[in-house]
Amino acid sequence: MSQPSPENCATCPVHNAANLVKLGVDMEDYDYVVALAGNPNTGKSTVFNALTGLRQHTGNWPGKTVARAEGGFSLSGERYKLVDLPGTYSLLSASLDEEIARDFLLFGRPDVTVIVVDATRLERNLNLVLQVLEITDRAVVCLNLMDEARRKGLAVDERRLARDLGVPVVGTAARYGEGLEELNQAIADVASGRTAARPRRVGGRSRSLEKAVGRLATEVEGAFPGLPNARWAALRLLDGDAKIAEAVRSGALGELRDLNHQIGSGLATAAGAAPAPSSQAGPAVLAAARKLRWQVGKDFHQKLMEGVYTEAARLADRAVTRTGEKPRFDWDRTIDRLVTSRAFGFPLMLALLTAVFWITIAGANVPSSMLATLLIDKVHPLLKSAAAALAAPWWLDGLLVDGVYLATAWVVAVMLPPMAIFFPLFTLLEDFGYLPRVAFNLDRMFQRVGAHGKQALTMAMGWGCNAAAIVSTRIIDSPRERLIAIITNNFALCNGRWPTQILIASIFVGGLVPAHLAGLISALSVVTIAVLGVALTFAVSWLLSRTVLRGEVSVFNLELPPYRPPRILRTIYTSLIDRTAIVLWRAVVFAAPAGAAIWLLANVRPGGTSLAEYAIHGMDGFGWLFGLSGVILLAYVIAIPANEIVIPTILMLTVLVTGTSGVGAGDGVMFELDSAGTAALLAAGGWTLLMAVNLMLFSLIHNPCSTTIYTIWKETRSVKWTAVSALLPVALGFAVCFVVAQVWRIVAG
Repeated sequence: MSQPSPENCATCPVHNAANLVKLGVDMEDYDYVVALAGNPNTGKSTVFNALTGLRQHTGNWPGKTVARAEGGFSLSGERYKLVDLPGTYSLLSASLDEEIARDFLLFGRPDVTVIVVDATRLERNLNLVLQVLEITDRAVVCLNLMDEARRKGLAVDERRLARDLGVPVVGTAARYGEGLEELNQAIADVASGRTAARPRRVGGRSRSLEKAVGRLATEVEGAFPGLPNARWAALRLLDGDAKIAEAVRSGALGELRDLNHQIGSGLATAAGAAPAPSSQAGPAVLAAARKLRWQVGKDFHQKLMEGVYTEAARLADRAVTRTGEKPRFDWDRTIDRLVTSRAFGFPLMLALLTAVFWITIAGANVPSSMLATLLIDKVHPLLKSAAAALAAPWWLDGLLVDGVYLATAWVVAVMLPPMAIFFPLFTLLEDFGYLPRVAFNLDRMFQRVGAHGKQALTMAMGWGCNAAAIVSTRIIDSPRERLIAIITNNFALCNGRWPTQILIASIFVGGLVPAHLAGLISALSVVTIAVLGVALTFAVSWLLSRTVLRGEVSVFNLELPPYRPPRILRTIYTSLIDRTAIVLWRAVVFAAPAGAAIWLLANVRPGGTSLAEYAIHGMDGFGWLFGLSGVILLAYVIAIPANEIVIPTILMLTVLVTGTSGVGAGDGVMFELDSAGTAALLAAGGWTLLMAVNLMLFSLIHNPCSTTIYTIWKETRSVKWTAVSALLPVALGFAVCFVVAQVWRIVAG
């Protein structure tokens, strides 16, 4: 749609269509754009889902790795696009999320900005509200979580708060649909101009401060005509905002331009189309800012924030009262005394995560078996029969059915059930409010090794799927610390590697003890491997932070949200769609060609010997140095697309090189046996306890799967860091296996 002219039309949209396109927002089918802002843990996503329903999609901000959700809804024949901005505590550009939110409000000029606040923490949330109202006067405050406020004996006077803020205030409990109709009406009234908001600006500043802001705002307006909010730009220049200063210096304050192409860089500052500033305009504004900054003193930022905090406290005090009820038992504080205490925090965290892993592993056994029966025992023979009926050449039948299809079927059967269980459980813990407590408990440990406290969450996500965990590192604002989290995430044992660990531990480690202790000892050995992965995460993070990724450790605000009942059905749906389906699809895309490669290696026979046998014999000597074998090394090369096919590939290659008869379904055809059959076949292949132990170690410390490697490249857009993330773990894995093999042989004599 064409850019409206609000000067001549009181009810026309005011958004900047050109800048919205540059910000990645297409307004072709919409009349108004609505921004959704708010602190984390205010129920902002619930409000977004309630307003848009299923009419939504996700993506990234242009050139950034920060996720953006968009949706649409209609009111009285008008079409609204809702853009969910990153959750942030302020607009002072201390992080990428804050910068994106600020730039969208300042330069996209949404027709309405809905600010979602937590009614139980009004004073803290009003800090952001007051900052947003410095930028735009077209705002609606969504006073969410009113149900929790009532449970805590809090009464919020919406009318008084609306009068004090000068913008509409609507109380909601979005989880239950309360107040959403009124919120929709308030959005429509502000967007159409029927409600003319007169937002309150932060007062209480000294006359000298206000005079300095006014003088600099005049300079900015003169240099950049048409800038949406010169006062805000002046405040940021006086506060020393480096990106605003760079935009002024380069003359880019009037256009959308990326000032930093590195990972994690923020959106460049921009404004709507306006007359180009003169070449001297920028330096003149910066000179005035330097002079005025010297006059207002070094404590300008402190005075600025003190004014915001004081005003927020005053407004909250006027609006919030406690009812006459007796104070209720504070469950949140009581639970936090346990889960964040030094004595019980870590044991409870380990117990809960162990329970999640146990439920995932135990719960996935039956559906995995059912899928394997369906896809491999039922569908595979049908496809073979169909190929025979069509008189397909043996090589085409083998390549497509025994190779491509069978590898894909194995990945789906082994990978889908654990992910479909783990991701919903993980998201339920997030909804309940427990995961921020995990980050709180581990923050100090990660800071000691030069990493970010939020890396605890991405590491935990890696125990489900490393590719999904790489995406989740977007929650880390610092580019340096995010790279550390990405590079070290492969040390978290993903669900694709658990079957290998469990099977080898059961056969070789469990076989060392009496039968009644075998299960316990096997489980402890697998847990030991997982704990070793955590230790390696800390060690490599420490090494990176003191060598190639040196820098200051970030200090971040971690708000512990209130505990809330998880939304089970919605959580299951979003987890399956947003995480499980996407990651599974990527794995299938990479597994299909791997299946073709496996079949070709086993069936292309120059000189009567297969390519696989040539490769195995060629790598046997190299593998011996590391306590491994050519079969294991080739299996891991073939299984780069998906760790789930390691064991079937090892079994197939073992049959190929040993010539074992009566096992498997032919060369290049992957299969699986029960524990006894697997143990017998591996024994025939010359396996030893050393090989089993080093396989467990190498399964933990080797290159990421191709799905994860591709995701790393997608997130970093850097060949260099993708290569480091892929090669560092495998180099460390060979080093560890070499040391273990040599020490083992010396001790064993």
